[in-house]
Amino acid sequence: MNTHPSRAASAASTTPPSSVQQGTKMKIAMLGLGRMGANMARRLMRDGHSVVAYDLSAENVQKLASEGAKPARTLAEVVKSLEAPRVCWIMVPAGEPTEKLVAELGRLLSAGDIVIDGGNSNYKDDVRRARELAKQGIHYVDVGTSGGVWGLERGYCLMIGADKAAFDYVEPILRSLAPGRGDVEPSPGRSGRPSTADEGFLHCGPPGAGHFVKMIHNGIEYGLMQAYAEGLDILKCANKPELPEGMRYEFDLADICEVWRRGSVVGSWLLDLTASALAESPKLEQYSGVVQDSGEGRWTVQAAIEEAVPADVLTAALYTRFRSRQDHTFAEKVLSAMRYKFGGHVEKK
Repeated sequence: MNTHPSRAASAASTTPPSSVQQGTKMKIAMLGLGRMGANMARRLMRDGHSVVAYDLSAENVQKLASEGAKPARTLAEVVKSLEAPRVCWIMVPAGEPTEKLVAELGRLLSAGDIVIDGGNSNYKDDVRRARELAKQGIHYVDVGTSGGVWGLERGYCLMIGADKAAFDYVEPILRSLAPGRGDVEPSPGRSGRPSTADEGFLHCGPPGAGHFVKMIHNGIEYGLMQAYAEGLDILKCANKPELPEGMRYEFDLADICEVWRRGSVVGSWLLDLTASALAESPKLEQYSGVVQDSGEGRWTVQAAIEEAVPADVLTAALYTRFRSRQDHTFAEKVLSAMRYKFGGHVEKK
């Protein structure tokens, strides 16, 4: 693979990385060592990969270095610590932090190197960044990442946008981060289908495609969470004095969620987390009911508008989060509890 920085704009497509064999151990830089980034680095190291650790917090870098990562104080040091083709995985907040980091890497990396954005960027930004980096022969990969604070042990569901050559090259990294087949049987009818989907990671298409799929994933998540929250709120309010005597019920919501976890068609990981939250705190007193949104719900609704696709449930779920910042219901405390359970999100009071 040619890594000379003077290669033409077409280098990314004409000089692709060579694919590597399954099981190959690689060296990768993890840029951003927050809840997700640090645990992803740990999962990679557990599977035998070498990690160069970089973060604005020296404490975060040192902590990961004590666990076996190679520390880097500057981006220049990151690049110097890697061998061509260099692979840099970004896990910082979407927007300006990611934009700045991608631009800085673009000035430091060479043709054939690979930049991966594993955060929650807007897919339109991915398309633009990929085009800009391609002028220098640098590959851009966007990875929609789901798994939250549980990913270190459970693995991460990964939705990838990239040119095929870049995807093939970083596949060993993706395979280590993903959950793998585990004990989840493939869906009936999938026999013989050539796909990595049943291993927990999927090449969804060219740059931008991964974050587009993750965007819709999160939009659906909003709707699912809202359905659980509203249903539990109705159950909680079934004992209101305004209701006719003999038609009032005092339900144990923790027990109801627990029984739904076993054999019900509404069973899910979100329900598991809700059952846990209610078992710990039946009235969810520690949750304010303020529910933030991280952007993907808005982008999902915008995509629906651009495609003229009706998205009633997803739009209503987004608007409910807006309303939660003005007044609060038990349903919103349930939403807040779910967000804390799967992602460690602490809502503002």
